[in-house]
Amino acid sequence: MTGDERGACAWDQAIAHVDMDAFYAAIEIRDDPSLAGRPVVVGGAAASRGVVSAASYEARKYGIHSAMPMAQAQRRCPELVRLPVDFPRYRAVSARIMEIFQTYSPCIEPLSLDEAFLDLTGTARLLGAPPAVGRRIKDEIRAVTRLTASVGIAPVKFVAKIASDLEKPDGLVIVPPGTVAAFLRPLPLERLWGVGPRTREALAACGLRTIGDLATADPHRLAARFGVHGEHLHRLANGIDARDVVPDWEAKSYSHEETFARDQTDADTLEAAMLAQAHRVARRLRQDGVGAKTVQLKLRDLHFRTITRQGPLGRPTADAGTIYEAALTLFRRAWTGCAVRLIGVGVHGIVPAGTELPDLFGRGEDDARRRRLAETIDRIEDRFGRGKMIPARLLDRRRQEE
Repeated sequence: MTGDERGACAWDQAIAHVDMDAFYAAIEIRDDPSLAGRPVVVGGAAASRGVVSAASYEARKYGIHSAMPMAQAQRRCPELVRLPVDFPRYRAVSARIMEIFQTYSPCIEPLSLDEAFLDLTGTARLLGAPPAVGRRIKDEIRAVTRLTASVGIAPVKFVAKIASDLEKPDGLVIVPPGTVAAFLRPLPLERLWGVGPRTREALAACGLRTIGDLATADPHRLAARFGVHGEHLHRLANGIDARDVVPDWEAKSYSHEETFARDQTDADTLEAAMLAQAHRVARRLRQDGVGAKTVQLKLRDLHFRTITRQGPLGRPTADAGTIYEAALTLFRRAWTGCAVRLIGVGVHGIVPAGTELPDLFGRGEDDARRRRLAETIDRIEDRFGRGKMIPARLLDRRRQEE
């Protein structure tokens, strides 16, 4: 159901999912009108084995999508316009969009730079019915940023996310209370969170092809075949999602990855890449005034197999050395010596700086000294440019790249 239909019905809970349309590519086209109507992608160069970060809707007509190798995208569309990623510009636009969200709800859960959940429960008296709020959000984003957003509103979280994707670009899909089951019934199973190609094939082997099929399946048989995952999918298929919009820092994460021009088997090269990534992640944490509680390592081999490992950081931190040492431990446990195509370091479990518990083992003075040094380096780089001061271990790598 779209637009104003049943806009006045009673909403015990209303959750909006707002998703910007082809966000990175749309910003590039907005800022360079000559790109309008052309197939545009944002991402790394094919020569360095880059991947597509975002694709305009004209590019998507060729089957091009995010995470596709850039070389493959250019084979599909020789006229493709590739632009490098400009994260500072995208973050600035994202920050403005998040400010708009804050005028509609105090409870916002960002999922990335270009999408977020908003809890609109209880705002009808002040703002109006959810369908009207969805239109106003879209209109304000367009007026302020000259970009379009797609919005889905539903009584439960995952249904709102499905709804926002159904009429892209520039869509508005409302799923009023009492209509969730009917809305989900005809949709293909891959619309559900957690149903990838393998799970879809396994469900199809059981005669299940739509969300409605899954909703009416025997939950005991699903549990026997798929375990707790089967039980979870059965609940989703029946529109049951008890998860709330989470407005705290736990919803955020920070990461940096590198895809190598040639597959790497040299441990020193891989560890140097991780060190550089740890410094970039730590700088972003300090810029946002937060710390991380968990580190994550990502490895992708020459066969495109991806593994991730994560571990605790002990106490919340924004220190590059601490993040690197934890990632290095994970790497040495996980790496078998196979050729590595991509490596990445990330952190999550984000909390505001200063919320960590007191150190009982006397490391507080050392932590403070390292924090002051990092903040001094940040100030130097803010003035003279990023990369002016780097760890000595990275000098050889920089010379090789030059």
